[in-house]
Amino acid sequence: MKNHIVCLSTTNYHPLPTRKQNVMNRLRNSEILYFDPPVSVIAPLKDKKCRERLSKHKQAGEKVQENITVYALPPVLPFFNKFRWVNRLNQKRQAKFVREKMRAHGFGGETVLWCYSPSSCDIVPHVPHSRLVYDCVDRHSAYQGHITPAVVDRMERDLASPADQVFATAVGLTETLEKINPTTKTIPNGAAYEIFSRVQTEKDDLPCPEEMKTLAHPVYGFVGMLQECIDYALIETLAKQRPDATIFMIGRTLPGVDLSHLQQYPNIVFHGLVPQPELPKYLAQMDVCLNVFRAGALSKDVSPLKFYEYLATGKPVVSTREPLQVEDFADVVYIADGEADFVSLCEKAAAERDPEKTAKRLAYGKACSWTERVRQIEETLYAKGVLHES
Repeated sequence: MKNHIVCLSTTNYHPLPTRKQNVMNRLRNSEILYFDPPVSVIAPLKDKKCRERLSKHKQAGEKVQENITVYALPPVLPFFNKFRWVNRLNQKRQAKFVREKMRAHGFGGETVLWCYSPSSCDIVPHVPHSRLVYDCVDRHSAYQGHITPAVVDRMERDLASPADQVFATAVGLTETLEKINPTTKTIPNGAAYEIFSRVQTEKDDLPCPEEMKTLAHPVYGFVGMLQECIDYALIETLAKQRPDATIFMIGRTLPGVDLSHLQQYPNIVFHGLVPQPELPKYLAQMDVCLNVFRAGALSKDVSPLKFYEYLATGKPVVSTREPLQVEDFADVVYIADGEADFVSLCEKAAAERDPEKTAKRLAYGKACSWTERVRQIEETLYAKGVLHES
């Protein structure tokens, strides 16, 4: 008999795979209903692209794998991270939608409810399930926007407390959550090693993208969402002090992030999104990979996918000291303290020609693969009877 899992995600299944998709895609012996997060009814005021998502819940589910069907949740009232009563109203409506889809797929009371957002605490009583998993991927109360940190922290406590298993992606998150639920276990994010290691294993066969053929080297590359917690001051400093180099940014700029001050630099290239299977040919042309976060409560405890993906390429990596997880790889990663140190280490990394460091980064990347991370997750859940193997 297969495990029935209802995954309430904080990331749309498409277009970019994050922890949620990577974990769900690899769980064995499971049938999964994956619910994309809802948008607020006022979201289109900030991002017009959200308008089409207001009615997406009316569409049929999408079978993305033989065992995974994706649905979009109905839109919600705003300010649910400020006012608990708003969240309760939202989650009651969400629960009705989830129950309908569960019935359609034959899911009953033996379902495992797998949550990623503290706001899901108020859906738990309204969705039939036998086991509850909370997978914490961020310091949620540290986000900017329409939130009241104390409200978010309280919701997280109310979700984590009754959970049969809590996972956290960083030690700082674990230290907070294990006071609420002693089952809490640290399992950081990972990388699709089979994809990103192609930068080394197939480097002679990867075609150079047309838009990178004339770039000035060294090329300093960044891959990931261009969000508020990124240290753009370091990017600007590098662009100023190394006008002969190129900074190649792959990713989408999130709503509310203004990068117009960087667009004045001719050596900063904003490329936009690239589908994950195509990333190796871009990364192969980069001399150094950049992992740059502004210091703060959110950055300290983040577990950036990009960092593990960089390791899996074998390429030199220059990082800020936060997130703290980078310290575990200090023997092969250039960790900068301040702007002057950052530029100096970027130059040093670009000049690196050390096959031993390349091999060690690849080894770290393999040890941090999603295959290994999900094996650890499954091992924990099988031992506790949250999931069963057959």
